[in-house]
Amino acid sequence: MKSPRKVLLIVLAGVLVIAGAGWAVSTRLRSPADEAALRRPPRPSLVTAPVERVKLTSTVVVSGTLEYGSPLAVTLAGVVGGQDALQRATRAPRPGRLREGGLLMEVNGRPVFVLTGKVPMHRTIVPGAKGADVRQLQRALRRLGHRPPVTGVFDRATVAAVTRFYARKGYTAQQPTLEARQQRETLRKAVRTARETLAAERRALDAGRDVLPLKTRMSNAEADLKAAERALDRAVRQRLTPEEETRWDAAEAAVRAAEEKLLEAEQALAEATRPPTAAPTASTAGPTPTTTAPSPGPAPTPPADTRLPELRVANARAELDAARAALDRLEREAGEARAGRLEEARKTVRDRKEALRTAEQALRQARHLSPARLKVAGAKEDLAAAGALLAEFERTYGTTIPPGEIVFLPKLPVRLHKTQVKAGETVEKAVATVTGSSFVVAGAVEAADADLLKEGMRAVIETETGRTYPATLTAIGERAAGVAARQKDDGEQEAGSEPVLITPSSAAGLKRWSGETVTARVTVGATGAQVLAVPSAAVVTAADGRPRVQVEVAPDQVKEVEVRTGLTADGKVEVTGDLRAGDRVVVGGV
Repeated sequence: MKSPRKVLLIVLAGVLVIAGAGWAVSTRLRSPADEAALRRPPRPSLVTAPVERVKLTSTVVVSGTLEYGSPLAVTLAGVVGGQDALQRATRAPRPGRLREGGLLMEVNGRPVFVLTGKVPMHRTIVPGAKGADVRQLQRALRRLGHRPPVTGVFDRATVAAVTRFYARKGYTAQQPTLEARQQRETLRKAVRTARETLAAERRALDAGRDVLPLKTRMSNAEADLKAAERALDRAVRQRLTPEEETRWDAAEAAVRAAEEKLLEAEQALAEATRPPTAAPTASTAGPTPTTTAPSPGPAPTPPADTRLPELRVANARAELDAARAALDRLEREAGEARAGRLEEARKTVRDRKEALRTAEQALRQARHLSPARLKVAGAKEDLAAAGALLAEFERTYGTTIPPGEIVFLPKLPVRLHKTQVKAGETVEKAVATVTGSSFVVAGAVEAADADLLKEGMRAVIETETGRTYPATLTAIGERAAGVAARQKDDGEQEAGSEPVLITPSSAAGLKRWSGETVTARVTVGATGAQVLAVPSAAVVTAADGRPRVQVEVAPDQVKEVEVRTGLTADGKVEVTGDLRAGDRVVVGGV
């Protein structure tokens, strides 16, 4: 049997259910008058907005991806190594910082280095190569401390610098391949063969019956000329003949004998003309006690007879003069004889030269008329051609730089941003993408907004967290097209838009946002100070072309006020006219 408490609860619940159902039914039941009132349109009213005094800043919003700037696809200009074998990466590029002289990758075990330069690598640099690419290679090597001369020529000094550069990096500079060495040896053999053929044809030509006698005659003429030249040389060196030397010695002896004889005669004459010396007298008795008488002087001597000594002197002088005259005469005769011998020897040399020229001309004519001369001429041409080919090959033979082993980049260091080839893969297209160390935001704006932009305008980059970074608009249009296209997957720019490039003032704090989408706002204008502004929708242009606004003066009453518009920003427009801050202008009505 149920308790009274439970019965009471059941009754109350039933009452509540019935009351709720009644209320629900009553809310859905309306009279015809109520329905008509609900369907009547509301009373028209004005939509207004206040006139404000604000500072306006007009911006163009750019949405783009924050990336490292100046992306550049790196491709190899040609083969790596000396052969056109399948190019396979044996060491893939590794992301990170690349400095000048750094190793980019390895292909078939050969290195690929990066150097600074604006001229792209486009050929194999061989010994003797000239050009702007060689000059920038030399400058890069000098910056790396190898000091080759900057001549623009890939000379021995530059080859030595390249060899040192490779060795410092642990590699060997590209040496001639086996194929090149074989080709060189083949060319050398061709030169030797051509030289041997020419010698054989010349021997065959000289052995002919119409040439051999003339060749013998020319050989004899050459021998005669050499003998005549030796005789002339002896005649020049020989002052006297043996006979003349004997006569000369005898003449000199006669002069010396005459000089001695004259000296003896002169001495005898001097002796004969010398006066005699008086003999002194001595007293044997003692002193006289008384005075002594003076003694008389020496007795005078008669003069000596000098006629004979004088005659001998005169004869000796005459003999000396005669001997000297004979010596002078002999000297003149020897000189004349020597001049005659020299003239005869010179004439002999001239005759022998003439004979040799005659023999050579006859031999040359005989060779020219000989049927075998054509073979000799052909052998000469073959030797010249083989020598020219060898010389041309030798000029480019030696240490070389294959086109794929150097990559010139406009600016270093750079960041290796993306690797596009893996170890073991073949190298066919771009191997990596490098970028600068600064960030950029590449995006696009509508063509109408692009007309408002100029390079150098200030901008602000805003991340999804709301943090802002100062920046600058650095490129617009074609200058920014390359970067903007590279940051799009399809590489195409949307129609009706212009690409722009925005560069942050600093990379600090932006690394974490690399690759993320950010918003950049470019400031295209600002009022500087606070101005009166109204919503852009409040300004209407009358039939006369002048802008006006409707100012609410009372409920549902307005008056038109002519204004001059200025800067537009954020849905508001700067206005000047008969307006005050706080006035309400009509932006719409129903």
